[in-house]
Amino acid sequence: MLRFIILVCLLLAVPVAGVLGSWLALDAQAWAILAHQWQTVLPEYAWSSLLLSVSVALGVALLGGATAAAVSLFEFPGRRWFEWALLLPMAMPAYVAAYAYTDVLQYSGALQSTLRQWTGAQGALWPDPRSLPGAVLLFVLCLYPYVYLLTRTALAERGVALMEAARMLGAGTWRRVREVALPLARPALAAGVALALMETLADYGVGAYFGLTTLTTGIYKAWLVMNDRIAAAQLASVLLLVVALLLWLERRAQARLRFVGSRSGALHAAEARPLPLQGLAALGAFLLCALPVLLGFVLPVLVLLQLLWQEGMHGEMGLPLARFAQWAWTSLQLAGLAAVLAVSLALVLAYATRVRSASPTLAALLGVSNRIVSLGYAVPGAVLAVGILLPLGWLQTHAPQLGLTALMTGSIAGLIYAYLVRFSGVALQSVEAGYARISTTVDETARMLGASRRRLFLELHAPLLARSALAAALLVFVDVMKELPATLVLRPFNSDTLAVVAYQLARDERLGEAALPSLAIVLVGLVPVLMLSRAMRKKPGT
Repeated sequence: MLRFIILVCLLLAVPVAGVLGSWLALDAQAWAILAHQWQTVLPEYAWSSLLLSVSVALGVALLGGATAAAVSLFEFPGRRWFEWALLLPMAMPAYVAAYAYTDVLQYSGALQSTLRQWTGAQGALWPDPRSLPGAVLLFVLCLYPYVYLLTRTALAERGVALMEAARMLGAGTWRRVREVALPLARPALAAGVALALMETLADYGVGAYFGLTTLTTGIYKAWLVMNDRIAAAQLASVLLLVVALLLWLERRAQARLRFVGSRSGALHAAEARPLPLQGLAALGAFLLCALPVLLGFVLPVLVLLQLLWQEGMHGEMGLPLARFAQWAWTSLQLAGLAAVLAVSLALVLAYATRVRSASPTLAALLGVSNRIVSLGYAVPGAVLAVGILLPLGWLQTHAPQLGLTALMTGSIAGLIYAYLVRFSGVALQSVEAGYARISTTVDETARMLGASRRRLFLELHAPLLARSALAAALLVFVDVMKELPATLVLRPFNSDTLAVVAYQLARDERLGEAALPSLAIVLVGLVPVLMLSRAMRKKPGT
């Protein structure tokens, strides 16, 4: 069993090894391509990606940190509603929001056309939303919940009680926020920003639709347009190193999310109350929390519903319900199969780590295996696609008799493999969290009563892990439904998913037809968000 687990984990590490291994075969041609990219496109890709990342980091830190501080530390009208409503933009993929805002804000959109009729103005009233600033705004609105969630959790643990203690010592409101709340939330802010940046760098839909020259769009251009696998591998390596640095920063920040307190301190924290706001301060807090929800979720959904209505009532072809059913069925099949396999792998890994933790050597091997699986989520879809295709190309050249190329390219098997590499870490994290709530004394008692390892898992662990496994399956299911970059390259012929179809229709300026699959993706994404908000509203011990 242990050998099988290690073999599976090594297979999941092949895409990253394929990208990094491309540097081992550098020859004169590869050096020439690298030098050419350095003189032409690489500085532009790097500068655009850096500018996008820095702008998004500042935006999500300010918006996510401010909203978390508002709902955690202050009392104002609507605060309890905003505690969970601020998570809603997590269900809105950035590329879906891009389609909605482009339809409204572009020169020929409804808003500019109406304003020109009213004012008699000529020309564009504002810059084209399909630009770098427009992409920054979209990413901030869709990704700030990462910062909000982590920061709110950090502040809720000790923030209110420490703010109350500082007030009793005579500190003013802003001094309490500056010297107590901000230092307390700094590690959570850093972790949330790192997660948001990994999502930003992994995105392909917004960058391609807005015509941005980032590292991700450059990888696809090199592979699909210029048919240059060496250039694609070099760009993928650069992006992979950047994401690895962000992952290291995120892990370091997460390691600092620890708070020490006594039981009496916990009681004081429960008795402490947020500071009431009145007048303009309460209005400002309300607007601060309302605008992200309105702009990041409500308005895009309303625009998509309007597009869907117009297409259904006035479109030349009507709604493509038959094709939509086929796209939805394909997406559901892929997402369901990937979720089942990812959760199964996570359960096997977590259980093996649990029962073999007494052996230091085996525990170390399983720990490395778990790390390999967990790192997959940080690998962008563009890097993942290149990392899969490069080794297959090498095998096709040197060992065509194996037939792996035909098995893994343009097939369900290759796509499911990519999903497992990308999302098994999500399932593993959820299952490990479930195991953390099961005391090891339960296992020891069962063994003393003569229970085998198989019976221990099936009759004891499995029922206790049911909720964690279901949550893991749901998270993987939703992530697969939204996945665009890897699916776009590796999908089988005539087997499109909702995400791919929505992107292709929007790229062809058929936004009315793209509204239906886009809304379906948002609807599926709402399920884990609502579950998370419900869990956050529960009081400890309930």
